[in-house]
Amino acid sequence: MTVNKINNINSVFKIETRGKDPVFFLIPASDTVAEVAAYADVAKRIIELAVFGAAQNRSYKRLADFADTIGSRVSGSPNLDMAIKYMFSVMKQDGLDVHLEPVKIPHWVRGTESAEMIEPRVKNLAVLGLGSSVGTPPEGIEAEVLVVQSFEELKCRASEATGKIVVFNQPFISYGETVAYRAYGASEAAKLGAVATLIRSVTPYSINSPHTGWQDYQDGVKRIPTACITVEDAELMWRFSQRKQKIVVRLKMGAKTLPDADSFNTVAEIRGWQHPEQVVLLSGHLDSWDVGQGAMDDGGGAMISWEALSLIKDLGLRPRRTLRTVLWTAEEQGGVGAQQYFNLHKVNMSNFDLVMESDLGTFSPVGLRFTGSDAAQKVMEEVVKLLAPINTTKLELNGEGTDISPWMQAGVPGASLHVADSRYFWFHHSEGDTMTVQNPRDMDLCSALWAVVAYVVADLQDMLPR
Repeated sequence: MTVNKINNINSVFKIETRGKDPVFFLIPASDTVAEVAAYADVAKRIIELAVFGAAQNRSYKRLADFADTIGSRVSGSPNLDMAIKYMFSVMKQDGLDVHLEPVKIPHWVRGTESAEMIEPRVKNLAVLGLGSSVGTPPEGIEAEVLVVQSFEELKCRASEATGKIVVFNQPFISYGETVAYRAYGASEAAKLGAVATLIRSVTPYSINSPHTGWQDYQDGVKRIPTACITVEDAELMWRFSQRKQKIVVRLKMGAKTLPDADSFNTVAEIRGWQHPEQVVLLSGHLDSWDVGQGAMDDGGGAMISWEALSLIKDLGLRPRRTLRTVLWTAEEQGGVGAQQYFNLHKVNMSNFDLVMESDLGTFSPVGLRFTGSDAAQKVMEEVVKLLAPINTTKLELNGEGTDISPWMQAGVPGASLHVADSRYFWFHHSEGDTMTVQNPRDMDLCSALWAVVAYVVADLQDMLPR
């Protein structure tokens, strides 16, 4: 009764425990600094539980159990189906409200693949076909190689490309810039008559490890087989080409695209006590590529988005608004599951308070990236101050994430986890993405950050300003 009266006069009622006696605070809602600061004790309790208490190492153990049991989880695969059923079951057992929302997703199958350089010497090439690639004829493709280091060089040497396998030996500048070769290399080479492409893996570091990923054929352009090779092999062939030596490669790929598959986004909630229709959404994607274990990309993001709800539930907390964790499907194919979720729920867009995504690893957290209005930015600056006990109080511009981008483009505030990610692209989309790259303490810290931010925003008197 008292709480309702206080809420009706646009104030915030907080209770802290000091010793045995509760201390009551009445804070004007307009005083954002004081309102957020009143959550310091709650934030500390979440952090202590996650980092030092009974939940210590829990997100890491959950991820290890999941990744070791299921393995890789490419879109449309039986493993992805198993992963969704697994997560539905364990989150139900955790006492959360869980349901599945149907989606249609791409179903590309790698098949058997191999590549071999047969001139100027014989050498097996480590290769990973790129998502949505067509296959070769059963006997494969054997052709001379043209090595280029950029799209510009390819255009300058257009007359040499006909009938060739084009090898792109582009240097790694940044993922955002360099990934264009993986995405568009096949179509750019096909326009000039190439019969296949081999792309230097998009990574700054390699131990003869190819990295896969999605690629996009352009409409109206012949579809040719395309795969990634290692940095080492791309540079080897480039050196041969600089010596004017003829290079011949035999490529075999059994890749094919099947009809779209039935799948689900996996949703777990703690319903809000006052405004259950309003939502703070946390997320990571459950699918991965068909190599490694998908532990880093994005098993860690999925697990901390579950763990955040567990921490809040374990402490007996229930925010004003609903906390909703969504484990997306088919993110690797371009955010397919997330786009369908957006299409279904955008009618209620005004009720989405904040959308959060973790998809750049769960290494040691640095801070939070945020996209929103200036007024929302000021609120979030106060919220991250509550993370002082784990030294992650930095709020940076530009929240990012394939799966939350439709919401941010529509004006909903968005946040993404910023971690010390210098090693992320070493393992990204490769056999190296396993539990070995994960660290239990780092995951505890990420979980604490994720839970504090989500809970406080969901419990503030007012939604974030648009």
